[in-house]
Amino acid sequence: MPDMKLDRRSDEGKLRIYIGAAPGVGKTWDMLNDAWRMKHQDGIDVVIGFVEPHGREETVARIRDLEVIPQKVIPYRGVHFKELDFEAILARKPHTVLVDELAHTNVPGSRNDKRYEDVLELLEAGINVMTAVNVQHLETLNDVVGHSANAVIRETVPDSFFKRADEVVNVDVTVTELRNRLRQGKIYAPEKAEAALSNFFRIGNLNLLRELALRTTAEQVSRRESEYRRTQGLEQATVPEKVMVCLSARPGTEKLIRVGARIAGRLSTNWYAVYVSRPDEAKTAEPEARQRLEEYERLARDLGAKVVNLVDKNVPDALIHFAQQESISHVVFGQSARSRWEILLRGSTLNRFLAEVRDVTVQVVPTQKSARKGA
Repeated sequence: MPDMKLDRRSDEGKLRIYIGAAPGVGKTWDMLNDAWRMKHQDGIDVVIGFVEPHGREETVARIRDLEVIPQKVIPYRGVHFKELDFEAILARKPHTVLVDELAHTNVPGSRNDKRYEDVLELLEAGINVMTAVNVQHLETLNDVVGHSANAVIRETVPDSFFKRADEVVNVDVTVTELRNRLRQGKIYAPEKAEAALSNFFRIGNLNLLRELALRTTAEQVSRRESEYRRTQGLEQATVPEKVMVCLSARPGTEKLIRVGARIAGRLSTNWYAVYVSRPDEAKTAEPEARQRLEEYERLARDLGAKVVNLVDKNVPDALIHFAQQESISHVVFGQSARSRWEILLRGSTLNRFLAEVRDVTVQVVPTQKSARKGA
């Protein structure tokens, strides 16, 4: 997978992301309108690499005279799928290319597993990219959106990809307008509208998604402002915040990681995923637990954490020392279902931490239930 670094070469392409609360808010529409103006008012060489109209006539009409790079046909299990033709775009070498459906998973046999990886390669080739995505596909929001929408969000984009963006445009409409569009058949086929209104397009869920989209855009603006002040030698915040997530090998720990990444994103700060192993753990740990821990550490890295592995016979002592040494301001713990008798016998890392460390915000995330498979 291409390296999603923030410090980029000067000749790399610029990335603009259109983000929205849900399907139908107008992300692709706005992106096409902006592309058309760039071509006809500014004389910029803009092409369409992939746009999915979803059968919406208005979206098809917005393409107008924009050049479309034909999609690549890839056979898989007897079916022919159309995907972004990466090589054709490279050969055409436009100034800017539109790539819709950012969270899409490419069919096996494609150049990359995910479309956002295609976008990263286009950027590295010096081509500017305009792309669109719904906020529920942001990796750190996977749990909260899945719970609110009562749905499994299988396709996600790492938060580090958003940090790579030069500009994030929030495309927003009111909940009432969005639900009206759904009833009018402008989002899904009419026969699917009522079911959608009772599920994903519930008023409460849409309000949450709008808030998340606004927050994500605001965080990006704050991050860019911080980077600008750094590069210009201007004064930053005097007390930088730091976030620490306390890892374990228990099922459900991915929830902690996503919570920590969201906090770090809001604060525009660095964060750590810390695991403390006892000296004899390598010999006694179950293979399944070791595999889970490796997956959690991989997820944390993907979401921008610095993974720290400590070895100490006393887990609370190690966490306390690290938090004090690194001036941690926010800590995320997992809380499994344990009886009072177990806590009396073995003690509680959380209780010990709270007793020893001051001036730290602690968030406890229940982990007794495993996250949904594939979520």
